[in-house]
Amino acid sequence: MKQRIYFNEVVTRDGFQMEPDFVATDAKVALVDALSECGYAKIEVTSFTSPKAIPMLRDAEEVMGRIRRVAGVEYTVLVPNLRGAERALESRADELNLVMSTSETHNLANLRMPREQSFAALSEVVRRVDGQVPVNVSLSTCFGCPMEGEVPEQEVLGWAQRFADLGVRGLTICDTTGMAHPAQVARMVEALRQRFDSLQLTLHFHNTRGMGLANLLAAVQGGIVRFDGSLGGLGGCPYAPGASGNISSEDAIHMLDAMGLDTGIDLDRLLAVARELPRLVGHEVPGQLAKAGRISDLHPAPAVA
Repeated sequence: MKQRIYFNEVVTRDGFQMEPDFVATDAKVALVDALSECGYAKIEVTSFTSPKAIPMLRDAEEVMGRIRRVAGVEYTVLVPNLRGAERALESRADELNLVMSTSETHNLANLRMPREQSFAALSEVVRRVDGQVPVNVSLSTCFGCPMEGEVPEQEVLGWAQRFADLGVRGLTICDTTGMAHPAQVARMVEALRQRFDSLQLTLHFHNTRGMGLANLLAAVQGGIVRFDGSLGGLGGCPYAPGASGNISSEDAIHMLDAMGLDTGIDLDRLLAVARELPRLVGHEVPGQLAKAGRISDLHPAPAVA
């Protein structure tokens, strides 16, 4: 039996938040609806943050209200605080994703508060939700901070434990700025599985230095079965210098499919969606598969004179 790998598509939240030009609400809804037919485990639809902070996602309520929900797909949203959680619950989100950084410097830059203040605010959200919907916590800069450098593994595990003690369903361990390498990922995965194997463990990689798929493979080999990906490789962190996009969902899924793993994704359908993305955002995207085609796509031999 093939190993099952589960993907969370984050393009309409993490991917779009860095785009300079507003993506129309109709286009966002249509994209989520198309992705819903591809076999994803989760789709991170939007963020209930302040419209002033992220104008691109100012239409969060409308998008959540208009998407066509497909059975078996969880529609998750990022929430930064209690007010965001209340908006998300009103919009019938299936899961709330809370975010803070394991790096003090990055947390101050990204969230404008020290880590302890972030933890206190997010703890309040967990208590407010009180089991109404599952809660996931994404921990940023777990493999390195561009301002501080290496983030000690024990620092990551310590914050993970504090959230696990609150009763969250899942933890996402994020390589926010693409500083991870496969050996480091293997060590982190081993430590995470020893302590948190009862939780939904998700890995979130960026391809800033070209190691995104190698890091994903190291995590798979270590027993992780849940991953974030962004269509076309869109995304990045506005408060992390040099942090380019997430791993490309279609590139990662194609690699795993070629290796014989079961991603549950209809890759032909996903590729059709991916090939429309440059037109939607108005520029080329980093993903390679939509340009090159699958390795099984053959071409006629050239004519010989």
